[in-house]
This record gives sequence, structure tokens and C-alpha cells, in this order.
Amino acid sequence: MRLAIVGAGYVGVNCGAALAFLGHRVAIIEKNAERLALLRAGRSPIHEHGLQELLGHPTVKARLSFHDSPAEAVPVSEMVMIAVGTPPRRNGQADTRYVEEAAGEVAAALAPSQRVTVVVKSTVPVGTNRRVRSVVERTLQQRGVECTALCASNPEFLREGRALADMLYPDRIVVGAETDDAAEPLHRLYRPILEQSFDPPPLLDRPQGYTLPRLIVTSPESAELIKYASNAFLATKISFINEIAGLCERLGADVVEVARGMGLDSRIGPGFLQAGLGWGGSCFPKDTSALISMGCDHDYAMPLLSAAVEVNRRQRQHAIDRLQSALKGLRGRTVGILGLTFKAGTDDARESPALELIPMLLDRGAYVQVNDPVALERFRQDPASEEVTCCEQALDTARGADGLIVATDWPIYRDLDWEAIAAAMRTPVVLDGRNFLDVGRLERAGITVLRIGQ
Repeated sequence: MRLAIVGAGYVGVNCGAALAFLGHRVAIIEKNAERLALLRAGRSPIHEHGLQELLGHPTVKARLSFHDSPAEAVPVSEMVMIAVGTPPRRNGQADTRYVEEAAGEVAAALAPSQRVTVVVKSTVPVGTNRRVRSVVERTLQQRGVECTALCASNPEFLREGRALADMLYPDRIVVGAETDDAAEPLHRLYRPILEQSFDPPPLLDRPQGYTLPRLIVTSPESAELIKYASNAFLATKISFINEIAGLCERLGADVVEVARGMGLDSRIGPGFLQAGLGWGGSCFPKDTSALISMGCDHDYAMPLLSAAVEVNRRQRQHAIDRLQSALKGLRGRTVGILGLTFKAGTDDARESPALELIPMLLDRGAYVQVNDPVALERFRQDPASEEVTCCEQALDTARGADGLIVATDWPIYRDLDWEAIAAAMRTPVVLDGRNFLDVGRLERAGITVLRIGQ
């Protein structure tokens, strides 16, 4: 198929590269000149496992092109995916103005008699697909152009750090369409994935025991809500185990053991039962707020989800309180933070626990020094970096520190020379905010280890 993707953000680039690898001709449309230049030079604008290698793959290079406007790509496409951002408004609602702008620009570029399926890939509130269809129809009417423009919803379920694997080996593919004519092109688009008829690309082997995914077709409204409900459930699951972790600390139980015992129940499962500093990133905070806001718009309270958000907020404060208790106060202390991204495997620090911990520490009079293996340079461009010391090496982050917080579960932090870390610190106290360090090794190095839920 020939398709265009509007937006070269996280979703657009990963989807485009994967679909080009599967044999489709993909044109990505991006207005940001800097990002466009990087992509045209064959360089990935984001840190994502396997993406740089896939962009350099001969099949992808031959089938993937980049454009600064819809004018060239849209008139020759069978499908156009809208994959632009939907940032949160102050009231928590998702801002869909960029989606509607993209829909208008696509409709303005459609050719007479063209048949196209306009697919909303962005995470959008329920009813946005109707808005997009209305924008497309009105624009075509104003132009006096007759063509067949069908609309569908196709939410993404890509995890940062594993986006390409999730694209090629998904659990399911969700299509929201009102007619079979609108759903059929998406079935054709994803056939190689549904049948797993492709040889895996480098660095992205097919998971052992992987079974063929299902494509389910729903109404556009249900498809839009499936995305929000999925993320809200996972966020709630994390908040639940963090709430149990707080009880474990008071009762002498170990949340790691509790979570393991819970996760062996097939009705529960082990995923997202890792206690820690809580969730962050570009999806969970935005999507939970948007879902709560949708409920408010319809006079429907969502106390369970609201509580999950509050527990997540409290988790950051709890970590600061534990460190303050261990150090007998934070004023005048130096605290190092290892990890700025909200999870390992990405350079995305949006809504990350670390970025929330920094002002909390500063407000309590502490000095802060930070390190991250991939996000440090980007963080230096953030005004928040002006009040902290950025360290190129983890050891430098520990030097002279009274306490150390491991905020991101980067594997390199597990394998640090903890004896050297202990020797560099003024007070060897480490708060393991991800419960992933080898406690015995740290304790043998003379480090006092604070873990979540223990």
C-alpha cells in the first residue's frame, strides 16, 4: 500500500519505519525543520531500541520518504494516518487542535476522485473521529472536490523502549470503523503482522512462543476509549502495588515477595506490579487526566482512577520523606539522582519521577546532582537544570553525596562499581527507587539501602 503519516513524533516514526520494512510505501509528513533534516539524513530523532538500525535498513530506505507538507504525499496515498500530539490542557482534557488541523490539511490536499482512508492514530477523546470526519467533509465541500474519504480509528499501544517490537509483534490491533469499507484497508495494511509472514529485522527477533495477534473491529467510540481504558488500568495497577508497598513498610512485609505471589495468579499476572517511584512518561499522566476529564464532562465521577493519580503523586513525596528520615534532614545535604528518564530504554523524561523529585529536594534545602546515560544533554536545555549539577559519570554523581536516589532502572546502574560509589559518598545511603539493585552487594560495600515496600 501507499500511505502517508502526518507527524514524525514517537508514534509516527516508529510506525512508519515498521510499515516500510513490511513492504508498504510510506511518506512521513513533518513540519519541524530540525526533525525533518535528521530523518532525511537517516538519523533517528529519538532514542528507541532498533530504530536507528531499521531506518538504515535497505528496504526501509527504499520505501520511506519524508516531506514538509501533505501536497506531494497525500494525493497518491490510499491511506493517511494522523499521528500528531494531543497535549493536555490545563483542565486535563486532551488538546485535539493539532489532529483537526492535520485533518483539514489532508483534506485540502486530496485529489478529485481519490479514494482514501483517513486514520486517526493519535490518542484522542471519544468523539474525535466524528470531528475528523466532519472536518474532512467540510473542507472537501468548500473546495468543491468529490472524492471518497473514509475515516477510521486505530489507536497505538507502543511502549517506549519497545515500540518497534510492539508494532511488529502486538497483542492485538484495534480498528474503530463504522463500515466494512473503512476497516478493510487497515486489515490489508496489517496483514503481514496478522500472519507474521515477514522475516524479523535486525535486533527485533520474534518473541519465543509468540502467537498470532487478533484484529478486532469496534465502533470508533469504543476504539478511542480502549486506548484510554488500557493505560488507565495499567496506571491503576502500578498505584495499587505502590499503595500495598506503603503498608508493607509498616507491617514488616516485603512488597517484592507480595507482588510475586500475586502475579502468579493468572487472573492478575505479574506485569505492572513493580513497586517504585510511580509512573510517568508521555502517556499515563496525560491519559488518566483526560479520562477523568471526560467523566467530568458527562457528570460522571471516577474515584478509582482519581485515587490512582493521587497515590502516584504521593509516591514521590514518600521517597523524599524516607531519605530525609534516613539522613536526619535534607537541608544542606547533597543528593545525587541516577536516571532522569521515566523508564529505561528511552530518552523521554516527560513527567518522570526524577524531574518531580528535583524541585522537592531543592525546596527542602538540598543540593542536587544528576546523571543519565542518554537524557543528560537534553536535560541541560531544560531551565530546571540551572539549579542542579549535571554529571557525565555516575561516580561523579555520588561524589560528596549524602544520599543517592536511583530513579531509573537503567541496567548500567545495577552493574556500577558500588564499592567506588560508597567510597565517593559522604554518607553511603542509597534509595533504590526501582527495587532492582543487588541489595546484598551494596550492603557488602557498606551502603545503607532503602527500598520501596520493605
